[in-house]
Amino acid sequence: MNKQNVRSLAAMACLLPALSVLPRCVAAQDSSPDPHARETQSQRDLRMKWSREARFGMFIHWGLYAVPAGTWSDKRIGGIGEWIMNSAKIPVDDYAALAKQFNPVQFNADTWAQIAKDAGMKYMVITSKHHDGFAMFHSLSDPYNIYDATPFKRDPIAELAAACKKRGIKFGVYYSQAQDWHHAGGAAYGGHWDKKQDGDLHEYVRKVAAPQVKELLTRYHPAVLWWDTPVPMSPEDIRLLTEGFKSAPGLIANNRLGNGVPGDTETPEQFIPATGFKDRDWETCMTINDTWGYKSYDTNFKSTETLLHNLIDIASKGGNYLLNVGPDALGVIPAPEVERLQAVGAWMKKNGASIYGTSASPYRRLPFDGRATVKKNVLYLNVFTWPDGPLLLPGLKTEAISARVLATGAVLKTSTGQDGGLVIEKPAASDISPLSTTIEIKLKGAVVVEQTDARITPGIGGALQLLAEDAVLDGQTIKLEGSNIGYWTDAGDMVHWEITIPPTGGGKYAVSVDYSCDNGSEGSEIELQVDGQPAHVSGVVKPTGSWQSYSTLKLEGSLALTSGKHSIRIHPLSKPALAVMNLKSVALKPASK
Repeated sequence: MNKQNVRSLAAMACLLPALSVLPRCVAAQDSSPDPHARETQSQRDLRMKWSREARFGMFIHWGLYAVPAGTWSDKRIGGIGEWIMNSAKIPVDDYAALAKQFNPVQFNADTWAQIAKDAGMKYMVITSKHHDGFAMFHSLSDPYNIYDATPFKRDPIAELAAACKKRGIKFGVYYSQAQDWHHAGGAAYGGHWDKKQDGDLHEYVRKVAAPQVKELLTRYHPAVLWWDTPVPMSPEDIRLLTEGFKSAPGLIANNRLGNGVPGDTETPEQFIPATGFKDRDWETCMTINDTWGYKSYDTNFKSTETLLHNLIDIASKGGNYLLNVGPDALGVIPAPEVERLQAVGAWMKKNGASIYGTSASPYRRLPFDGRATVKKNVLYLNVFTWPDGPLLLPGLKTEAISARVLATGAVLKTSTGQDGGLVIEKPAASDISPLSTTIEIKLKGAVVVEQTDARITPGIGGALQLLAEDAVLDGQTIKLEGSNIGYWTDAGDMVHWEITIPPTGGGKYAVSVDYSCDNGSEGSEIELQVDGQPAHVSGVVKPTGSWQSYSTLKLEGSLALTSGKHSIRIHPLSKPALAVMNLKSVALKPASK
């Protein structure tokens, strides 16, 4: 886990339970109203249908923070662009003065919507009010907004809603319901720094947040309401904030209202969950560079290949990809971001059928560098790197009718492998995409896959080396980062390997782990399990100096294994700090050797 990424995540909404709020704001998780509590499964499926088919959307962070663009008082401010008011502890009046400079004369809603459409995006979500408290729509309930407080005198939210409708793009709004650094009573991560911020959160909700949410829902009719940074609120606060749901029966809202309201979608931020979310709709939101709001000097843009592979990976796990752009103060989406979206869109025009309306891969793991998705009786493969010879798709029990390269239509011969499964011939070089080659396999019926886990066997001297890339990841935050397992921020997440001990093997094994742990994040206790049962082998993670500095930890106890097949699992018993560890490998060495 990269230390810089950890700090960035800690500043984000998904890790903000410690927002400073006033005593009158009491937690009421058990009594807070859920607008969709009485909804049947069929009603929910109908409401969520378009989102499950869309798979790809545009996130837009745009506000007053685009004016300083990451710099205050001639000093570059660290962190993400839209947090500059908090990061630099800018006084309320000084920050509000930026409104007089905010005149985005080059903003064109049709241009933005067309960029999204050309990228293959099916929906858009824009910040109608971020944590700085500045509304990007003509709010009739509070004058601190782009129409009343700036020379611009236009309503971008209204214009974008119309532009999206014209192009068949679903339109949504982000709204920071509790964290507000401008209005009295609004919450602030780390606490207030200006007396003008002090006040009562309930009064803030009653006078500012709830009226503005109602305005958004009744005037702009968004398909999505994207809450952010939940803090403890009273049931009355939640009722006021969700009152407008009555006028928006098809509305989809995320999980960040909190207070006992689960929402419709999980929202992993800046990462792709290892196994998706079982029985929950989810959406990874991610930046193209390192910031959400515009920073003039952030040029660390992800490559087109990375963006596309992220989209494919997310779809293969049954999720949506909400990819952010950060327009500048003139209303222009930075050219490097547009260029990458255009490149993704060019690929999507030819291969989008493997993304839109698909369900998750039937495979836990593929024996090649790529991903799979399913749509009715069609199996799609996205091959990132084609092997030297034909492609082997193991365990496919449904008979294949045909296989072709989706982008070019080139027909590929198929056959049955010696060990079963499907063998697909390698396409001609001209049919292989440098980004991802999509193969469409039409089947005689529903996809049926019989999976056999790739099992690790002992090497020289009977030792077994369990590498990170060979592990099965069980959880929501944990993920494979190259050659190590990182983002282990949830103690409920686990990893396991499938091994086979030959008939002549077995016995007791000494166990050690190759890992890293940043100073201050140590102390997690881990244990090994064999076939789901504790193996009485454990250890406590010690600091190694940084997330990049690896060391070896010998676990206490010895692991007893009989011949045959086994599942070896690492189970965290505790996680007192940020993360369990970064894990590179586990070594099992016969104790007698």
